Amino acid sequence: MTSTIQISEETKELISTFGTKKETYEDIIKRLYTLAVKEQFREFIFSSEKAIPIDEAIKRAKQKWQK
Repeated sequence: MTSTIQISEETKELISTFGTKKETYEDIIKRLYTLAVKEQFREFIFSSEKAIPIDEAIKRAKQKWQK
């Protein structure tokens, strides 16, 4: 099943700049969607107020688990 969406010629041109000649608009949009989901996840993970830099995490772990 397919659907038709209306976009401006400008938006259509912008979308086409992300693709190759072999890609359809659907291919391009799906790829952009996948990238957007990954970016949202990355922002969620790294925006946590409780997040600490990896160097600090290693330092804390070494202090907690001394031999």
